[in-house]
Amino acid sequence: MKNLKTNDLVKLSFFVAIIVLLAVTPFLGYIPLGFTRATIIHIPVIIGSIILGPFYGAFLGFVFGLTSLINNTFNPTVTSFVFTPFYSLGTYSGNFWSLVICFVPRILVGVVPHYLYRGMKKIKNNDVLALSVAGVGGSLTNTLLVMNFIYLFFGQSYAEVKNVALSTLYGVILSVIAINGIPEAIVAGILTTAICKALLRYSKAPILQ
Repeated sequence: MKNLKTNDLVKLSFFVAIIVLLAVTPFLGYIPLGFTRATIIHIPVIIGSIILGPFYGAFLGFVFGLTSLINNTFNPTVTSFVFTPFYSLGTYSGNFWSLVICFVPRILVGVVPHYLYRGMKKIKNNDVLALSVAGVGGSLTNTLLVMNFIYLFFGQSYAEVKNVALSTLYGVILSVIAINGIPEAIVAGILTTAICKALLRYSKAPILQ
């Protein structure tokens, strides 16, 4: 049992190192798109959730959120105030809800894939299908929650920064989900399946317990 716990902590450290490396490497973890950023940092969080379980997965999601907070504070875009309370743009500034947006979806990225994988394996014992669903679902958890939280907590400010009417803002939100979120989810599904199939062969973690 002690050896298993040590093994899990070593794996956890490995995933944390990957997240930090992606976050600090320019144009890799956070890909600038002018008004916002795309990301692939959720992928090691998803994989960690499947391999290590939801508790460690949630911790990896917290690390993901922390890198987002730091990145948006010290390397901001015009909409960074929705992710950090320590940045303002003119009259627009972050607040407590910025922390909710920054951390809650990312923590859930470390939880949801584990249960999607586990649930799909019970429905159909097919690793490729289960891993694909977990990867896509984990990625969409991040995108859907972040974008809907932005609409809920910062709708007026976000609309003004984006120079759109509040009445059309949700259409803009949906376009971001379609343009950024769906490709991110497809990539996450493919990479999660490929990487996890290799890791699961050598993992001794009792994932389905």
